[in-house]
Amino acid sequence: MKQSSGRAGNLPLWTFHILMLTAATLVSTSFTVGKAIAHGMDPAILTLIRFILAGLLFLPYIYKCYGIERPSLADLGRYACISGALVAFFWLMFLSLRWTSALNTSVIFTLVPGISGIYSAIILRERLGRYRVSALLFAMAGALWVIFQGDLTKLLSLELGKGDLIFFYGCLFMAAYTPLVKLLHRGESMAVMTFWILVTGVLWLLILGGNRLAAVDWRNIEPIVWAGIVYLSIFSTIITFFLTQISTIYLGPTRVMAYSYLYPPLVLLIDWGLGHGLPPLRTIAGLLLIVPAMVIVQRGSRGIVTPPHPSPLPPGERE
Repeated sequence: MKQSSGRAGNLPLWTFHILMLTAATLVSTSFTVGKAIAHGMDPAILTLIRFILAGLLFLPYIYKCYGIERPSLADLGRYACISGALVAFFWLMFLSLRWTSALNTSVIFTLVPGISGIYSAIILRERLGRYRVSALLFAMAGALWVIFQGDLTKLLSLELGKGDLIFFYGCLFMAAYTPLVKLLHRGESMAVMTFWILVTGVLWLLILGGNRLAAVDWRNIEPIVWAGIVYLSIFSTIITFFLTQISTIYLGPTRVMAYSYLYPPLVLLIDWGLGHGLPPLRTIAGLLLIVPAMVIVQRGSRGIVTPPHPSPLPPGERE
């Protein structure tokens, strides 16, 4: 990839690639952490606590930088529409991890950018472009290979595991996030928008699982579950948000989005480092099909985006 544009913001461009590699690693750990705590709490309650904690941690930054202004009902409706997609995704993710592996979920997640592109083509009438289509095909081939363990018989008979199917449904919701943000964004800061998405997400989750709060045996919840929720709220939500926003300014949203294709190999390395062993060679072969998707999108994005202020749009929304 050509990086002859010199320095952006007094820092070389490779600095922002390092930031995105860090963000991708943190997001990759969320699949493993989610797997570890998925059985410890009702998925809706677990997601509710994560959203509440992330919102509380975000609150001081929003208050200091932007102040807290009560949004109108119309604005709350916009934020609630977006948060509904996120709530459905995280709820289904924690539910699916009861029956499938962190590796499988990370692989299936590589389909999200492509599905999001299809939604954008339908809703926003955006063109997918040959690079995104090529990346989608590589990612889809790798995902199918891993999910069906390189077994053509399983593929032809569509023997999908219960957890894999549940997570795929979740990804259909997650893929709607960026098109919805672009469709419903009205010029406010992305940080403010994210905060109110978390707040309305809490409201959705109270509707979804609030009646089960009283039945939770809070005293017997294992410390590892609480530690996992705190980790996901801080490292996989707040820190990755800022790393992604900073990097998007200089690398552009398409290149930033491409880092999601690194999730499967990173999850593989994380699980291996935790002593979970390596999957069969045929599974690793499927992962190798996904990595070229990252290279294709990086080389295919047009130029470096260096606006004077952070873009209000999250990664993956604009070409």
